[in-house]
Amino acid sequence: MVRVVVAHAIKYRDHRRPQIRITAKPDGDLAIFSIEDNGIGIEPVHFERIFQMFQRLHTRKAHPGTGIGLALCRKIVERHGGRIWVESRLGEGSTFLFTMPQAERVER
Repeated sequence: MVRVVVAHAIKYRDHRRPQIRITAKPDGDLAIFSIEDNGIGIEPVHFERIFQMFQRLHTRKAHPGTGIGLALCRKIVERHGGRIWVESRLGEGSTFLFTMPQAERVER
C-alpha cells in the first residue's frame, strides 16, 4: 500500500522536487498511517473516484497507468478491517491515510 501511494506521489507532481512524509501512530485498537506529499493535489469531487477500479483523472499520455493501484489498496485495507481516504488541496499536495487494526502483543 505504502509503495503504491509513494509511487503516486512521485508520479503526480509538478516542477517541485517531491517531498514525502510517512507517519504511523496508534489510535485505540487501530494504527493510523499517513503518506503526505507536495504533489499536484486532487479536487475534492474526485476523492471517492480515485479509489474505484479503472478510474483515472488524467490521460494515459499525461500519466501512464491502469487505474487499479488505489482500488487494490482499498480492497486490502478493508479486508483487514481498516479504511482508506485522502485529504488534498489542488496544487498543494495530498495526504493519504489508512487505518489497520493493531496486532495483538504476545508476552514472552
